[in-house]
Parts: sequence; structure tokens; C-alpha cells
Amino acid sequence: MSDARAIQRGVRQSARKMRLVIDLIRGRAVPEAYAILRFSKKKAAVQIHKVLKSAVANAEQAAQRANKPLDVDRLRVRYAIVNEGQTLKRWTSASMGRATPWLKRTSHVEIRVGEDGATVTAPAAPAPAGAKTATPAPKRKAKPAAKAKTKAKPKAKGKTAAKKKKASS
Repeated sequence: MSDARAIQRGVRQSARKMRLVIDLIRGRAVPEAYAILRFSKKKAAVQIHKVLKSAVANAEQAAQRANKPLDVDRLRVRYAIVNEGQTLKRWTSASMGRATPWLKRTSHVEIRVGEDGATVTAPAAPAPAGAKTATPAPKRKAKPAAKAKTKAKPKAKGKTAAKKKKASS
């Protein structure tokens, strides 16, 4: 069975707060994820629980359509992500007749579940019979180090030797 997914869009909570909860269940078995969400004190856990429940139901339906057995306890949260949704922009009054913005953030939750033992990997394509094997690129020759420029000596302040001779005579 391939992964089953569920998406909920426009959840009225910021993605930053939702990510705190989604990080707790990513990669865990579904029964364990249910337990974590049930006993979490965060408001986001309720919405994420709904999405997880929907993903499991989608997996059951996909297995039923394919006439394959499915053990829900063997499902695992393969992919769980929260993205930012549309921000609702509102205004609230402030002192001295001004208005300040009030950003009501929303988020999109996506969860994919798959069977525990199912690791989907793409098979490596065999090389054509007449194809050459990959050879490493030739190394570049190191450039010779550039000659260091010598700094001009600063002119001595005061009298030079010629001026000293002239002054002493």
C-alpha cells in the first residue's frame, strides 16, 4: 500500500504554534501519535488529531478499494508538515486616534501515513550496454602563487640626507 494523506487548510492558528505539536508525532506509530495528541495541552493538538484521523481513514479506504488487508496499528506517520496559510489582516484601535494591525494567521496541515514495514525506494536504472562508466573529471593544475607586491617605503619625515648636508654647510 502506498501512503495515504490528509490535508486541512485554513486552520485558524499560527503555523509556528502548530509546528510545536506536529514535531512530536512525526515518524511515530499511529497509536502512539493518537496518545500524544490526546494528552497534549495545546489547542493545535485537536486540529492535528482530526487530520491524522482522516489520513488513517483514507488509508483504510485505499486498502479496501485495493482489496488488501490493513492493520491500522502498523501504520506510521511518514510525513507531517505545517505550512503558513492566508493571513487575515484586521485593525484595532490604538491611542490618539490611530489604528494598529492585527494579523490573524492561518495554517495548512498535511499528514501522510504508511505501513510500518513498507519502505518505498525507487529501483536503480541499469546502465545501457554500450555506455561508458563514469570517470572522474581531471584535476585542475594549481595556479602558481602570485608574486607578492612589495610596499613602497614611506618617505622619512623631516630632513633627508641631501638637505642635512646642505643645512650643515
